Amino acid sequence: MTVLLGLVYPLFITGIARLAFPEKASGLLVRNEGKIIGSQWIGQSFTSPVYFTSRPSAVDYQAMPSGGSNQGPTSRTLYETMMKRKDAFIKNNRLPDGQPVPSEMLFASASGLDPHISPESARLQIERVAAERNLSEEQKQQLYDLVKKHTEMPQFGLLGASRVNVLMLNLELDKKVGKVR
Repeated sequence: MTVLLGLVYPLFITGIARLAFPEKASGLLVRNEGKIIGSQWIGQSFTSPVYFTSRPSAVDYQAMPSGGSNQGPTSRTLYETMMKRKDAFIKNNRLPDGQPVPSEMLFASASGLDPHISPESARLQIERVAAERNLSEEQKQQLYDLVKKHTEMPQFGLLGASRVNVLMLNLELDKKVGKVR
């Protein structure tokens, strides 16, 4: 049974997946200039202010020890971390004090690897990205268009929420308005 269920069955299912969905079975790897730079399914850290930032990760975006912080709603540490993230998001994005911040920018995902943010989170970062890249008003409008273009709707129109893949958005950002070194 161990060989059958632990070896044969997983290899069989993997083979079917590779035949039926080769890109997905390989992790939807993203290439840029011929080099693998990530996966559409795994979040990455973007620390430069010229890029849209991802949601926080409790595991620093490491796939092997993926997981959340496991801190509960009564945790003082979780509250303090959330408040620091809120203040940093408002400050870094030059938002007015008291601006509501979407929850995914305050809390790490359960896996620590979520590659998506809400369209609202992306829109709140546009002013910063435009200012850091010295974009004109016309170019700034392109950022709104990019966020709209990269907004994925809920699956089947009702499962989940609208979301934006940060890696894919930042890649197209570099293509549309140019890389900043």
